[in-house]
Amino acid sequence: MQHNDSVARPATPPSRGMDGARRLPFYSGREVADHNVASDCWVSYFGKVYDLTPLVQENKGLLVQPILKFAGQDISHWFDPKTKEPKTSIDPSSGLRRVHTPFGRFLHVPPPEPTTDWDSGFHTPWWEDEERFQVGFLSKQSRQIRILNLLTGQADLLNVCAEDTLNDIQERYLTFNKHAKSYTWKRLGKVLDMSRTLEENGIADESKEFEQLNMDVDQYIPTLHVHFNDDLTVG
Repeated sequence: MQHNDSVARPATPPSRGMDGARRLPFYSGREVADHNVASDCWVSYFGKVYDLTPLVQENKGLLVQPILKFAGQDISHWFDPKTKEPKTSIDPSSGLRRVHTPFGRFLHVPPPEPTTDWDSGFHTPWWEDEERFQVGFLSKQSRQIRILNLLTGQADLLNVCAEDTLNDIQERYLTFNKHAKSYTWKRLGKVLDMSRTLEENGIADESKEFEQLNMDVDQYIPTLHVHFNDDLTVG
């Protein structure tokens, strides 16, 4: 039996590196796109993935509408790539520089004219608040792999990020097998280094070559074999 990972993956709690810094996971564009409603609102921004659900829930009204319109999408085009601040343009009627918001003014962008109604009490605009809102990084490329459980014979098809280590992939596989950490992972009989990526383990992504040859990419999906140990560790 084979299953595909079609369920939206929630944010993975960040791990800590040897230096104590947060180590955030990678998400594919498809995974970000699954979080596209007010109760589950993600966006990507210059290679980072933000979970703006708390921001949306805390702020109602017109200023959240542009964010909701682009929920699950990339919003890098809202910002200047050099400054990482909202783009600006010259207002032809006044000759003054204004924040350029063609999809509507959004939270933490000041109004074009001075007003007493605008709440400027926030300390950090949301697009700069990585500590609160960033949940990961946007993968540059995703790929498919098949994981075959040699104990049960079950095969599961997973979409993973090229930047994922085997440990990261193992975390994804917990969705299908809660005892995933009780297995030894191999490819063609060779034990895999769980701290390395697929490429670093010599498992190249050849899908583009197959496309160029007009061959069905689905016919070449690398299969990883998982061999059951006996400690029944629950991930």
